[in-house]
Amino acid sequence: MIATLSPAQIEYMLSQRLGRLATVRPDGAPQNNPVGFHYNEALGTIDIGGYHLGNSQKFRNLAKEPRVSFVIDDIKSVEPWEVRMLEIRGTAEALRGVDTYLEGGSPELIRITPTRIIAFGIE
Repeated sequence: MIATLSPAQIEYMLSQRLGRLATVRPDGAPQNNPVGFHYNEALGTIDIGGYHLGNSQKFRNLAKEPRVSFVIDDIKSVEPWEVRMLEIRGTAEALRGVDTYLEGGSPELIRITPTRIIAFGIE
């Protein structure tokens, strides 16, 4: 089942530049990488581009296990303490030979379709 981000969650996501993508390595171990991202409004997906993305372990991990978790978080305030977090769980496709949002990036893309959204401090 596809999950839909709320307007507040989209607004928060658009205010951030860096997230962390967790994939599963072929041996079953988790792998977590900081990544830039782009919200694809037309598809309701999160797109991750990069330089030489197709050669990365995170890209190769998707061949065996497409389930991923993508997290964006920050500290809005220290006094009072305010933390915001958006976790998007879903399935990812490793796409090759595509145009991406990243000027000068390689023609590969990781496209995440959300199936579960967990958030706090945003709504």
